[in-house]
Amino acid sequence: MPPISQEKLVAYRTKTHRQFPGGRIKTREEAIQFVNERGFIFFWPIQEIVLPSLWVAVAGDRPVADAHDDPGHVTWGWKDSLLGKRVWYYAKLLRKRSTIVSLDVIPYFYALSENYGSPEEDYLTLYEQGRLTLESKAVYEAILQEGPLNAVELRRAARMTSQESDTRFNRALTDLQADLKILPIGVAQAGRWNYAFMYEIVARHYPEMVDQARLISERQACRKLTELYLRSVGAARLNDVQKLFGWSTDAAKRALDELAQAGAIYANQEIGGQKGRWCTLRELIEDDLGCSPGDESGG
Repeated sequence: MPPISQEKLVAYRTKTHRQFPGGRIKTREEAIQFVNERGFIFFWPIQEIVLPSLWVAVAGDRPVADAHDDPGHVTWGWKDSLLGKRVWYYAKLLRKRSTIVSLDVIPYFYALSENYGSPEEDYLTLYEQGRLTLESKAVYEAILQEGPLNAVELRRAARMTSQESDTRFNRALTDLQADLKILPIGVAQAGRWNYAFMYEIVARHYPEMVDQARLISERQACRKLTELYLRSVGAARLNDVQKLFGWSTDAAKRALDELAQAGAIYANQEIGGQKGRWCTLRELIEDDLGCSPGDESGG
């Protein structure tokens, strides 16, 4: 099979990243629909990671603006207004960066996390095994025992109010979000800037997600998330999958192999002007991109 042209790959990503003429997202409702179509996206673009982001879909393919009055920062207001509303899942997840996931897809992420069905006990097991830091344990226990807390209250409850503990506290917040143990559910007028996230235990905020995840095996989750990723980017290499999800080589390769066996992708492809061997979405090869943007769905 001849190499796929770089132009065709760019054209596909232009569509899935909402960069085609008239495709920019203009409302909060369109943002929700975009997340449901794609399955998961970044809030802001992440350097060296190809994945749709809300910023690019709204503001165009340009750096995130420093100016607070930039029109693209309407995304910040949408995100804050939807925290806790259960229309999507928002937390520092993929690459420990701000990620938005559709509610249909988040159980697949949860199925791969180190959560085994008992929020009151799982974290203690992880701590005893040396896989949860003391700071993460303190932060998690504070929310578990006292209910939702804003970041200022949480620092007090976790006894991490000194300036010296800033880095450790923030790392704990990030690590707990990345393993789907806590998530922001609102914004409180607290702290120096009158702006502080409210945090809650994931299993308490989304109890139905925990039950849904029990029915999903690790292999099913990896395959589902890999397919959604490829539907957003068109083509990727093995190390791209590993880099995005943080999986082992075996887990990433197995997911790609299963998708190839099912006929969803073509493996071992060449893309003109690009290094390496690529796994390519079937549509990218067989479709002439003649379908309208609304016909293609990744959710």
